[in-house]
Amino acid sequence: MTVRIVLADDQPLVRSGLRVIMADHPDLEVVGEAATGAEAVQLVRDVCPDVVVMDIRMPGMDGIEATRLVTAGPAAPRVLILTTFDEDDHVYSALRAGASGFVVKDMALDDILAAIRVVAAGDALIAPGVTRRLIADFVRRPATAAPERSPRPVEGITEREREVLTLVGRGRSNTEIAEELFITVATAKSHLSRLLTKLGARDRVQLVITAYEMGLVTPPR
Repeated sequence: MTVRIVLADDQPLVRSGLRVIMADHPDLEVVGEAATGAEAVQLVRDVCPDVVVMDIRMPGMDGIEATRLVTAGPAAPRVLILTTFDEDDHVYSALRAGASGFVVKDMALDDILAAIRVVAAGDALIAPGVTRRLIADFVRRPATAAPERSPRPVEGITEREREVLTLVGRGRSNTEIAEELFITVATAKSHLSRLLTKLGARDRVQLVITAYEMGLVTPPR
């Protein structure tokens, strides 16, 4: 199956580089390009892509608001944020807006293509190292935006699922969760599936956010 992609970035060079690389991959097709958030929203309505590769910093409507709008519909595309993390403190907001993950612009192009495929397949891209940096950014926010520091009960989930949710929030992979809890990878995946259903989360990214907000993850300052 071919993944239909919209590239939304105000830098023509970035869009051009991605488009040229994708031309060599028959399973990836660029169906449109946008230089602003508003253009991206309209383009998504026009061409109905599978994935939008979205920059955050764009003139006018930024990538966060554009992400919120394009993921609000019933047949919404997946959004992969493309950003320079060290300079951009809005990644958390973008994930809350509905993005399924993000990649940084200095990653190898092959890694960016792999991330697009992961997101298109319905998974979320949130690597352990990225999770730790995201948490660090989150806890620097004002008190009104910070998670509660005392873990509170999460309605409807078991103690084991709570443990799994905590490890997801710490950026652990399924294999690492299985190793830490002395369970099989298949069992870890089953716990994750139930957590997604019980918490009404779309993907792994939203589980990570829930772990922050419930106070299950309290990173060192």
